[in-house]
Amino acid sequence: MELTQLTAISPVDGRYRKQAAFLDDYFSEFALIKYRVLIEIEYFLFLADKKIFKLSAKGRQHLQQVAANFSLDDAQQIKQIESVTNHDVKAVEYFLKEQLQKAGVTTETEWIHFGLTSQDINNTSIPLSWKHCMEQELLPGLVNLQQSLRQLATQWKDISMLARTHGQPASPTKLGKEIMVFVERLENQVQLFSYIPYAAKFGGATGNFNAHKVAFPKKDWVALGNEFVEDRLGLQRMQFTTQIEHYDNLAAHLDTLKRINNILIDLCRDIWTYISMDYFKQKTKKGEVGSSAMPHKVNPIDFENAEGNLGVANALLEHLAAKLPVSRLQRDLTDSTVLRNLGVPVAHIFIAFRSIEKGLGKLVLNEAKLKDDLENNWAVVAEAIQTILRRENYPKPYEALKDLTRGKSAITKADIHTFIAGLKVSAEVKKELKAITPHNYTGISPVY
Repeated sequence: MELTQLTAISPVDGRYRKQAAFLDDYFSEFALIKYRVLIEIEYFLFLADKKIFKLSAKGRQHLQQVAANFSLDDAQQIKQIESVTNHDVKAVEYFLKEQLQKAGVTTETEWIHFGLTSQDINNTSIPLSWKHCMEQELLPGLVNLQQSLRQLATQWKDISMLARTHGQPASPTKLGKEIMVFVERLENQVQLFSYIPYAAKFGGATGNFNAHKVAFPKKDWVALGNEFVEDRLGLQRMQFTTQIEHYDNLAAHLDTLKRINNILIDLCRDIWTYISMDYFKQKTKKGEVGSSAMPHKVNPIDFENAEGNLGVANALLEHLAAKLPVSRLQRDLTDSTVLRNLGVPVAHIFIAFRSIEKGLGKLVLNEAKLKDDLENNWAVVAEAIQTILRRENYPKPYEALKDLTRGKSAITKADIHTFIAGLKVSAEVKKELKAITPHNYTGISPVY
């Protein structure tokens, strides 16, 4: 069968194709070839700029056009060459040499891939495509989701809500503040992510510029390598490497994404629980069904979908982060096949983003239910009362409130006010205590 949304093995390329298709530009086989071509051309032009060899204006212009207009047909040509060479990077080299010959450039073709090993191309191409995806897609997408949460937090900043610790009624809070918890957590992780450099390897077969040095012993190849990687590509060149990049910084990126995903899983589970508690209703859409058997159902499927996709992403991120920094001696090939899956967890993350955004857009606050829960849990003001009694040097206030409230099936406003009336404190303090309700005992939080 031909590959379609119905025949694809992976849901990323099947059921969820529309949500993840844009990642083709960064993680597909075409994208990898495109970035390899870009790196090879940039390096070739860099050598020419450094007067290692002379390049005609025609040759320069042609290669620049190849990089700018690289197409699926070009990639297919490279795959055809690879079918003979059985080496993907060497196929790129041969393709570019053919392109130079088409432009009438024949004597300079051997400067393509000069002194390099394939990992000099892979370990710059992949970090560059990763950087572009993170900076142009994932981080903006995450910030947009964070801003959606911030808007909801602002909208609900004055909504009092019964908190629950260990699943039991606890000191009341504000719904908006509880959403801001996730806003802050995501913001912190975005900042941490931004501190991690996009690392690259560029230094020949075993990282020492052996071939470069033997050909041009008077050139400072370390400085030239740093300049090419950092100034031309915008990556950070690792100084002491084997044949491959360390992948430690990439692993740090992956671990940060795992933490971000865990925060979003936490969010999904909390919103799911609030829906089950009837704090939120969900908007319905004509024609949709919630269950094949139960007509009344409006299930929180968007948050469930997101949680599932984030879990799949984390499993892959875990393997990538643990495996990539480990390689036998100066290199083995295990990183190569693993790296080809780098876009898969990113796709699942974006699928989760879309599901969370869709789910948040369906939420309808059921403020009456939140008020009812607060009114039915007057025991939560016991903390406030015993704290004020401590301030007043009242004997054993905690114990007194514990005897009144702990484990009791229902404590009402009347029970609390009767207790206050019997306290041996001033009328002013009693008035202060009676003014406390589950609705207003919500503390403070920073302005947002």
